[in-house]
Amino acid sequence: MANSTSQRPLAAQPIPSKLFRYIFIVLLVLIILVCLAVLITWLVIKPRRIVYTVEKASIKHYNLTKNSLNATFEFSIAASNPSSKISIYYDSIKASVKIMKYFETSKATIASEVVDPFFQPHRNVTTLDLKLLAQNMPLSGSDYEDIAHPRTSGEIEIKVSLDARVRFKVAMLKSRKRTLHIRCYPLIVSFSRPNKFDPRNCTSER
Repeated sequence: MANSTSQRPLAAQPIPSKLFRYIFIVLLVLIILVCLAVLITWLVIKPRRIVYTVEKASIKHYNLTKNSLNATFEFSIAASNPSSKISIYYDSIKASVKIMKYFETSKATIASEVVDPFFQPHRNVTTLDLKLLAQNMPLSGSDYEDIAHPRTSGEIEIKVSLDARVRFKVAMLKSRKRTLHIRCYPLIVSFSRPNKFDPRNCTSER
């Protein structure tokens, strides 16, 4: 009778602990180098927040009926870029106006406009002169009440929004496009005295 032999697979050899230590050290060094690179870049570039301010606001050609609104909303918004290394491409901007009442914003947009794209260098202040038209804008009952009451009081409380697609440039490097949301409110605009307007800073977030 032939002898039968059985073979058992060799057990997997454990990876030496020194190799684990080596991999851990390499990863740790890489993480430290990346963090240092980010920190050095931040210190060199010194990014600073862009400041947006509504300097002027007025309403012209105002005509309100129970069904619609016609008006021209004019604004001068200063965009201040204080950074010494960062420039900004504004590839697209949409501006819109909403009515506010007791610090609450109406859901209905009463005027909107697409703003021409532009490039803003570092350490620069660019003023956007906006003219937003409400042409036969249909109104619901609540929207009409929100607009009719301020007309009798002589002032209207509004909110201006800018939604921009921007890219940041540092030297020859350009970032990918990001959406920047700029909100300016509350803006108290007088119907009869357009020069009576207190400038207001806007908020911005990405």
